[in-house]
Amino acid sequence: MLALMMFAVGLTASAQEKTSKWYDNIKFSGYGITQYQMEDKEGAEHNEFNLRLLRMILDGKIKDWDWRAQIQGTNAKGPGEPTVQLVDLYTEWAKHKEFKVRVGQFKRPFTFENPTHPITQGWYAYAQVVNALSGFGDRAGEKSSGGRDIGIQVQGDLFPNANGRNLVHYQVGVFNGEGINTKDKNQQKDIIGGAWIMPIEGVRVGAFGWTGSHGGMVDPVANKTCNVKLNRYALSAEYDKDEFTFRTEYIHSQGWGATSVGSNVIDYSKGDKADGFYVFGIVPVIKSKLHAKARYNTYRVDKTSDNEKTMYEVGLNYFFTKNLQLTTEYARVNERATDSKYNFVDIEVAFRF
Repeated sequence: MLALMMFAVGLTASAQEKTSKWYDNIKFSGYGITQYQMEDKEGAEHNEFNLRLLRMILDGKIKDWDWRAQIQGTNAKGPGEPTVQLVDLYTEWAKHKEFKVRVGQFKRPFTFENPTHPITQGWYAYAQVVNALSGFGDRAGEKSSGGRDIGIQVQGDLFPNANGRNLVHYQVGVFNGEGINTKDKNQQKDIIGGAWIMPIEGVRVGAFGWTGSHGGMVDPVANKTCNVKLNRYALSAEYDKDEFTFRTEYIHSQGWGATSVGSNVIDYSKGDKADGFYVFGIVPVIKSKLHAKARYNTYRVDKTSDNEKTMYEVGLNYFFTKNLQLTTEYARVNERATDSKYNFVDIEVAFRF
């Protein structure tokens, strides 16, 4: 990461001394998030400061091709066990807005929330169902991949109205199905896609589908390695304009889950179906300075109410500047599987450079 930063600084210095278009078309940026969390769940209480993540990004352009390289440092394994990994590495042929082709490692085209920026999405984390069914801490057992995979995708914007605003967006891709920095573990590929309409400025209504498999899974009953089929869909709606954001999504998954994130052992006790949804609103109290928010956030690991986890969340986001913000959040959590009700607090300071 230090080498990447030094390289970027060197490019900036060179760009000031030379007029090379190659250097001028490279941009270095990044962001960091520090965090405090408290949870009073009986038997699992914690109260700690954390370095949530640091990302450094290089964006560039070569004729009709855009490219991105992004590296992340995080305490994904726990405090004192930092993980540094490549999260994005792709190039996209972007000559025509109606038909773009992207190849490499990037966000899966599934749900509205998955591709949103960790800072601008407004919450301490993505919704539970997005985390579990969109390739973060995925139910299928793949390592936490930030909603990303390796593959190829086409996408585009269609049917501009009289004001030039496009009314339809589509995206579809073919992926390994194993998450980031991982080769395919079988001969099958995941096909993921979605489309949405934008009938009114600020409004999106869409649907997504995902079919594929997760390879190298261990069947503890048959005591053999196998593939686990995966079929998912999502229904999404959003209004985002003038600092008012309202969004809701429902996601359904069919396919056996694993014992835990990063595990390749099937857990039949979780059933072969899962679902969940969220709905939230973020509104400006003081324009460009202070936002208030509320979210209903629920996930059912086996699509039954007996194992439902629901979070009732409220909070405030304060913007010191456009590149520095404070987010605060309180949640009342209800876990039916263990009949647990407890409090959760998260406070984060995020900055961009």
